[in-house]
Amino acid sequence: MTTKERYEKVLDWFEKERPAAQTELHYGSAFQLLVAVVLSAQCTDKRVNMVTPALFEAYPDAESMAKAEPDDVLKYISSVSYPNSKSRHLVGLSRRIVDAYGGEVPDAMEDLMTLPGVGRKTANVMEAVVWNRPAMAVDTHVFRVANRIGLTNRSRTPLQTELTLTKNIPAEKIPLAHHWLILHGRYVCQARKPKCGECGIAEWCKYYSKQKGSDDK
Repeated sequence: MTTKERYEKVLDWFEKERPAAQTELHYGSAFQLLVAVVLSAQCTDKRVNMVTPALFEAYPDAESMAKAEPDDVLKYISSVSYPNSKSRHLVGLSRRIVDAYGGEVPDAMEDLMTLPGVGRKTANVMEAVVWNRPAMAVDTHVFRVANRIGLTNRSRTPLQTELTLTKNIPAEKIPLAHHWLILHGRYVCQARKPKCGECGIAEWCKYYSKQKGSDDK
């Protein structure tokens, strides 16, 4: 099977079976999604969704959070991973959004990445989810699943994975493909014990073929 054929088969299956895939983070605005994504770093979406209702009630937008101190925000997010640094990042990014962008989350990658706590992955999530642009955020799930399936070939970094995926996936499908790969990695193609017996794309998966003794390259 060629790489092109694998992409076509896998994407066609996801498009048919998961047409409405979306982020599992709960949010009501671009700012709230940004906050949730920052909180989700090395933390589960389930945990983030447990803390954000009270956080967003207290600080629904950048203007209100910009007036807070990190210790104020910390009280709401103490149960997520790395709460001290994340509370500083959330206040810092809120203040920059207010000071530099009039209180509105910027929609350009280079501007997003000037915000405290916002790296390329977070910026790509915003681009894909909020503005439906062909941006591929690569987290641990996307990195692992893309390599296992055979959509990438021994990518060493998230950036290598991102560039390979965006080169081979049609631009209009990239925002959805981001969710397809994340959710597949979260619930099926798990890190320690992938559920190959429950996987709808197993027949086109490089890892599964090797496990079955195939000579598929």
